[in-house]
Amino acid sequence: MNRPSMSTRAAVFGTAVLALSALAACASAPQGGGTTTGATASGGGAYTWWDPYPQHDANSAWAKRVNSCGQQAGVTIQRTAYDTTALTNQALLAGQEGNAPDVILLDNPAVSTLADAGMLTTMSDFGLDTSRFDKNLIAAGELDGKAYGIPIGANTLALYYNKKILDDAGVDPASIKDWASLNAALKKVKAAGKKPITFSAIGTEEGSFQFLPWFWGAGAQLTQLDSPQAVEALSQWTTWVKDGTAPNSVISNSQNTTWEEFLTGEFAFAENGTWQINSAAKADFPTGIVQIPGKDGGVAPTPTGGEFITVPVQKDTSRYTATKKILECMTTPEGLVETGTTFAYYIPSTAEGQKAILDKEPTLKPWVEAVQSAKGRTSDNLGTKYPKISEAMWTAVQKSLSGAASPADALKEAQAQAKQATGN
Repeated sequence: MNRPSMSTRAAVFGTAVLALSALAACASAPQGGGTTTGATASGGGAYTWWDPYPQHDANSAWAKRVNSCGQQAGVTIQRTAYDTTALTNQALLAGQEGNAPDVILLDNPAVSTLADAGMLTTMSDFGLDTSRFDKNLIAAGELDGKAYGIPIGANTLALYYNKKILDDAGVDPASIKDWASLNAALKKVKAAGKKPITFSAIGTEEGSFQFLPWFWGAGAQLTQLDSPQAVEALSQWTTWVKDGTAPNSVISNSQNTTWEEFLTGEFAFAENGTWQINSAAKADFPTGIVQIPGKDGGVAPTPTGGEFITVPVQKDTSRYTATKKILECMTTPEGLVETGTTFAYYIPSTAEGQKAILDKEPTLKPWVEAVQSAKGRTSDNLGTKYPKISEAMWTAVQKSLSGAASPADALKEAQAQAKQATGN
């Protein structure tokens, strides 16, 4: 593989940390400190594993799953967990210093950043065939046509609904097929005296993550933030806030605070993710989900969340033999299902794995369908340009929803900002 020199990699590291500090994790879990398991080497030696799941300690089902794959490969896993941003920054630093771990699970937008820094092996060079993985999911880990990791699963967004509110308002969720039918449903809810919808439009990556289904669902592309289609999407959100269909709180809502609003039982709809499945089941009211509709019908592409399993470049290439066995254990159809059920919000990244998890959990069908139509944020070979484009986009959303600028003017400014930042 062609890799940058150490001086180039140092420069890439500095800029990459700045860019990635803007990328909030769009996954579910609470963040915390690190934890290490399996620190004693045995058999084939100790292999280092980093992941962004500090909430899962050494006694968790996840830690046992990781250790099991190490045992199958004949090695002992030394697992360290960081929060998402710290993990990426630690990984870049380790790559710069030449002491990267054997395996890293990365939030998918970070894969292209580490690949661009010359840290990761390609899956083809590593000897793994990625053809069985869904193309729309593997694309989030591709750069210049090469795959630098494998998605261990995916999560994404949909519209949760409060069945009692919809029943009382005379709304059939199955009727929601496009923006017009969604708006008709929201008007019925409002006329019934209830709050129609809430979402997260916060000025961080979470805001971009939640806006993307509407942006893509209108036919907009991230390479042209001020297109007529993009203006339509932002106008839709802005109209909802202006006329009270959505609360003003969306401007500062994180995905978690949005969910807390929904759990009060006051809102008919909330945009949120796969990771809320268990919480929704425990709500004080009956819930369901509908796919986020495209403007003119069909399912809008939603952004993929979730981690990729990646293999950093090692000076001792003989280590790759055991590492490959670990990856194979993690990504068999059975392994993907085990990961999915361990976390309770991950959809397997292969058709075979999706079928297998539906055999166990048929209620996940709407989420499988959502993942099948989802799209990676760094897809279209955006790679390391994505964080800069995303920041320009969430800034435009904030300006428009707060009334500081019209949707068209906010997006025109965003396009200029993105163009200057990316050089395109």
